[in-house]
Amino acid sequence: MSVLFKSQGMTINKHILLAVSGGIAAYKSAELVRLLRKQGAAVRVVMTRSAMQFVSPLTFQALSGNPVHSELLDADEEHAMGHISLARWADALIIAPATANTLAKCSHGLADDLLSTLYLAATCPVYVAPAMNQAMWHKPVTQENIQKLKSHGVTVIGPEQGDQACGETGFGRMSEPAEICRRLMTEPAAQCLAGFKVLISAGPTREPLDPVRYITNRSSGKMGYALAAAALKAGAKVTLVSGPVSLPSPANVELISVETAAQMHAAVLSEAAEHDIYIGAAAVADYSPVLPEQQKIKKQAGQTTLILQKTRDILAEVAQLPNRPFTVGFAAETHDLEQYALDKLARKKLDMIAANWVGRDLGGFDSEQNALQVFWKNGRKDFAMTDKNHLAEQLIGLIAERMEHKKI
Repeated sequence: MSVLFKSQGMTINKHILLAVSGGIAAYKSAELVRLLRKQGAAVRVVMTRSAMQFVSPLTFQALSGNPVHSELLDADEEHAMGHISLARWADALIIAPATANTLAKCSHGLADDLLSTLYLAATCPVYVAPAMNQAMWHKPVTQENIQKLKSHGVTVIGPEQGDQACGETGFGRMSEPAEICRRLMTEPAAQCLAGFKVLISAGPTREPLDPVRYITNRSSGKMGYALAAAALKAGAKVTLVSGPVSLPSPANVELISVETAAQMHAAVLSEAAEHDIYIGAAAVADYSPVLPEQQKIKKQAGQTTLILQKTRDILAEVAQLPNRPFTVGFAAETHDLEQYALDKLARKKLDMIAANWVGRDLGGFDSEQNALQVFWKNGRKDFAMTDKNHLAEQLIGLIAERMEHKKI
């Protein structure tokens, strides 16, 4: 591995391995190489056979100053193990563009070409910049593959929304080379939560009405799971209390699975005092049935009445503990976002609250993107719309900053 240092604002000798798969966005990757070289990085390029149909290898060779690699078994490489030497050379691997096919192969551990084999052999940080038609991006199987890669520690950059080469509009455009370069060349954040224990609640709860029905809140759990990955990346020991979600279990995180609000309350309160930070990102049901029916409720003519009772307020109770952790709440609002967030911050005596809009075209539930307005006593910070992985890293950095400020 190379030694990374800065000189007059330039990062020197960072080794970037760029893997280009077969999509029209491959033309952007040429600009990415130029920008990376301009920042002082050494760049080597790997191309799939499909990628070479869009951009000539000679283009990348001229821009990078290095031969382009495309064959898994290259007789010119020592011991024909080029994929191993390339993987060991790299400080970071970026797959850009990452097509739906490439994402699927990597998420399932297939290794039938140089690119997919490099992914498996890489021990450095891995980034992917997806690029595909908007319908392909929104396909459930593609989203499953993205979530699986994130759970393996892969950082996903983009995609962006806009006009596509096919003539359609939507999410699926590869992020611009300047943004990818910025993400790659930003020196790894210090382990700002090293030595800290972080407790996170995520996902919805389900309150049973009878053996087949329940009341729930809309929540995919994506933000909470992204926060768990970001806290782990920042050096924390992470415990994740999760309601029922369709997400893979994050690696190296202690996972406590629950279903009801009462179960989440019990799990969080039993853990909170042993942690330094609690982030309540779960969408906990505010009400639950007083007496769930033991048998399936049969459809009847006319109206029916449900008797509900308030569930216990997990956030408020954690904030009232004698040795309370630094307590961060979430507020998802359809209107008057700032007013409701500030009220919740004060009423529940939280250290910080992260608020986001729901019921709008972008961000919120089930989306890969979101934006946040974060409030604390006499302060606020806004985070623009971005992918939830990046947003989670920004929020974790802010939490670490505010904790340090609180000590002063």
